[in-house]
Parts: sequence; C-alpha cells; structure tokens
Amino acid sequence: MIEFIAQNMAPIMFASLIIFLLIGYPVAFALAANGLLFFFVGVELAPLSNGSITLSWPLLYALPDRFWGQMSNETLLAIPFFTFMGIILERSGMAEDLLDTIGQLFGPIRGGLAYAVIFVGALLAATTGVVAASVIAMGLISLPIMMRYGYDRRVASGVIAASGTLAQIIPPSLVLIVLADQLGRSVGDMYHGAIIPGLVLTGLYMLYILAMTFLRRDSMPALPKEARTLGSGVTSLIVALVIAGAIAYGAHKMLAQSAGANADIWGGTIAIIAIYLYALADRAFGMNTMSRLAQQVIIVLIPPLALIFLVLGTIFLGIATPTEGGAMGAVGALVMAASKGRLNMTVINQALASTTRLSSFVMFILLGARVFSLTFYGVNGHVWVEHLLVSLPGGEVGFLIAVNLLVFFLAFFLDFFELAFIIVPLLAPAADKLGIDLIWFGVLLGINMQTSFMHPPFGFALFYLRSVAAKVPYLDKITGKKIQPITTGQIYWGAVPFVGIQVLMVALTIMFPQMVMHYKGTGPVVDPSQIKIEVPGFGGDNGLGNGLGGGGLGNGLGGPANDLSSPPPLGGPAPNPAAPGQPATPAQPPVPDLSQPPKM
Repeated sequence: MIEFIAQNMAPIMFASLIIFLLIGYPVAFALAANGLLFFFVGVELAPLSNGSITLSWPLLYALPDRFWGQMSNETLLAIPFFTFMGIILERSGMAEDLLDTIGQLFGPIRGGLAYAVIFVGALLAATTGVVAASVIAMGLISLPIMMRYGYDRRVASGVIAASGTLAQIIPPSLVLIVLADQLGRSVGDMYHGAIIPGLVLTGLYMLYILAMTFLRRDSMPALPKEARTLGSGVTSLIVALVIAGAIAYGAHKMLAQSAGANADIWGGTIAIIAIYLYALADRAFGMNTMSRLAQQVIIVLIPPLALIFLVLGTIFLGIATPTEGGAMGAVGALVMAASKGRLNMTVINQALASTTRLSSFVMFILLGARVFSLTFYGVNGHVWVEHLLVSLPGGEVGFLIAVNLLVFFLAFFLDFFELAFIIVPLLAPAADKLGIDLIWFGVLLGINMQTSFMHPPFGFALFYLRSVAAKVPYLDKITGKKIQPITTGQIYWGAVPFVGIQVLMVALTIMFPQMVMHYKGTGPVVDPSQIKIEVPGFGGDNGLGNGLGGGGLGNGLGGPANDLSSPPPLGGPAPNPAAPGQPATPAQPPVPDLSQPPKM
C-alpha cells in the first residue's frame, strides 16, 4: 500500500487539492498547505518510489528564491495599474454618461437599450478590464431603465451580466496578463491575438438580441419618444463621421512619406481630435451646426476611445510595454475623473484600497501556487499530466476538447485567477508538445474562463448583478408605476443563452484559429529546412594567405595568393601552394585523432 501511494503521489496530490477547494478552504492557503503536506510525505516515501519522487529536504531552500522571482515579476505589475484605472473610471461617471448617450442613440429601435448595454460593455472592457466594475455600473444604471420600459427581466439581466464579462477577453484584460505570464508568452501578443475574438463575441451577443427582437417582439420594446431627451439627429452624426473620415484620409496622404506604416494611425488621431474640438466649440459658442445628439455622442465617446488608444495603441505600436501602458492608463483615468470634477481624496482612497486587496489576492494565490508546483514537479506530476493529456484519443483535437470540457467544469467551482494559477501551468507543457501555439491556446482558455462568471453556483457576474438588482417592489420615479423585483432564478435563466454563446465562441476559435493567429503578422513565411549557410573560404586572390609568417596576408602583402577552399585543421599542416602557372590544389587534411585534445 505504501509503495502504491509512493508511485502515485501526483494524482493523489491533485485529487486532495480539489477536495480542499470543494470543502471551502481559501485557495492560496489550500495550495500552500497541500504542497507542504505532500512535500513532507514525499521526502519520506522517496526511497520506495523507484525514482518517481525526487524530493529532498534541501529543496525547501528554493522556496524563497521562487517567491522573490514572482514578487519581482514586472509583467504582473500591470494588474494593479489596470485595476486602479478601472476603479477610477467607474467612480468618474464615465459609465453613466456612456449608457445614457448610447441608449439615446439606439433608443428608437427595438432592443436599443440592450444594444447600448453591449456596446458600452465592450467600451468599458477596453478601458477598465474589471468585470465587477462593469456589471455593477450597468446594473445600477441600465437595469431600472429597462424595467421602466417593459424589458423582459431574463433578457435584461442576462445581457448586463454577459456584457460585463467582455472585460475577460477584450484587452486590457487582467486574465490575459495572468495567462501570458503562466504560459511564458508576451502580454502584447496575447492582447493582439484576443482583439478579434473579443469583437466577434460582442457581435454574437448583438446577433442574439437581434434574433430575440424578431422571435419575441414584446420582450425588448423601443424607447418612447418622450424618453429620448436628446431628440433626433443621426444624420448630423453621420455627416460628422464622413467629414472625420475625409480628414483622416487627407492626413494619411500627407504623412505617408514621413510616418510610413503608422500614417493611418496618425491620420485617424488627427481626425478624431479635429471633430472633438469642433463639437466642443459648437456647444460652447452655440453655433448649432450639429444636433444635440451628435454633440453628445462625440463629446462622450471620444475620451474613452482616446484612453483605449493611449493604453492599447501604445502597446500594439511597440511604444510601451503592458506595464507602462497600464501606468499611462491610470494617469489618463485620473485626468478624465478630474475633468469631470469627480476626483477627490475619497475616490482615490477607495481605488487604492480596492487595488491593494485585489493585488494581494493575486499575489497570495501565486505564492501558494509556487509551493504547490515545487512539490508537484518533485513527484513528477507534470510528467503524469503530460502523458495523460498527450495520450488522449484524437490527437490535438481530442486534447482541445478534453481540456475545454475540464476548464468548463472546473469553472463551476473556481474563478479565473484560480484556474489560471492551478490548471494552466499543468496544461501548457502538453499543449506545447502537441505543437499548439500557446498564444492561441491562452486566448482559447480565456474565452472558456468567461463562463466562470456566468453559471452557478459561483457565477460572480450573477452575484454582482444580484447585489444591485431590486429585491422588493418599488415605485418608479419617472412613470410612478410599481415595478416588481427581479428574482435570482430570472438572473440565472437569463445567463443561460449567453453561456451557450460563449461555448459557441470557443468552438469558433478552434475552427478558425486565424482569428487569433493574425498576431504573427503577414510577413513572408520562411522554411527553416531550406536555409543554407555558406561560410566563405580563407583564400582567393584577396583572401588570407598561408598564415601570418608563411606567405603574408593576401596577395601583395608578403607572398603569392593561395586559394584555400577550406581552413587548415587545428594543429595540422597547411596546404602547399601550387607551382607558378598551375591551379591551386589544396592538400587533403589528415583525419584528426579524436582520442587526443586538439593542439592549439
């Protein structure tokens, strides 16, 4: 029995960790305690394991170095920066302005508020990267309006929760930073690869809303005319966008020579600044050349877009690292909050406290995972996991199906940080051995981990929405009608279709990997097997002669030129020069005696 335990320490250790987590122990402490417990057991059972356990007491001395390696990791420094940026933006009132304005823009069409929530959810994801901030802000602002105008409760709660989870896959996502770190890949490449899947997922959400407007026409009515306080004016907005496009094209042509490949980016930047300044001037001086709706959309929408460019644009252009981009985003968020008059010490203290809590949470889990991995690798757990996954039927496809089913199942009980720190380091070696691109694999897992926010019993997006949704009947301030509360069952059932859409997105990413693989660019493909390296010979008319003393350096520097097609062997005789008028024939080098060291 003892020998059986010694030879199967890896699966026993992994199973005991799952039991600890299901009992309810904190993840960081469960990881560390499990690692230390099995380290002590493994050291005692090492002589009975037939070499499968390589643990010894001196190995504990490696723990401080492993801790320091994680605490000094500059990549993870982006997490507090992006968290701070998201909380400041949530306190600045940007979400309220965006939801009100975009809701007015889409209001005249059926399901307009749902489209607005998805659009604003994508914008908040690209600026905050924090699911809690997005879901709570949209739940507080949009849910009462949806209830006021007769939206189906399940559809309304589902679209708010799902739109908030877009912060998981649209950069600058915190989970993408952690996945890149655990997979040993660039955060910039991970961000670049996740852009298109994030946009496709946003489009699938909108397609679902479009389908629901046809299948259940009364579930999402349009806003009544009296609720559209900004009036009409879409034509004015379209004209402004056309003018901005013309400015961008002209600037691109003017800067094509000096800016090169970045001329289109600079052209777009100039156009956006021009139309933004014009909208501000039109409102300030009462010129009334633009409609109120167009003014409001441009003035409200451009600052977050500028912040997105400040963060993601600088990363994609190679100007800043993700950590530096996060720092610039935090400064930009402070500037935006100050410009709205909502920046004070209370807001800063709340943001710093929340950022410290989240960063400490991540760091403790990471340190616990270091203790667990030290023991798990010492009992050859990584070899056991790799053999288990690589030997699955179906090869690469079978591996991907099994891994995604495993992550989807574990997401019922673990959140994305825990999955990233526990499961991903075990899956990465097997994926790499099968030849799977780890950036693509990381984005695929990131999409799958979104489901951890959306299904019970630990769907955090559902909990966030439950905390701000009405629990008792209340009177609406605008219409005076009595609004019934939203039940927990309605929130859960509303999330089910969006979980299905997220699973569909996982399948689409497997079927169309180029959605992610575009991060490699479109440069010429080089076949390494066709690369030929030719080293020029020492000789020829202008080459080196027969050593520094016997013939000089080249022709005319002390002796006749020699055609030495190959250098003389170390310690062997140099080839004899040819007779005058005869072609040079290098002497064949003797076979070296490999039993003796070379003579220099």
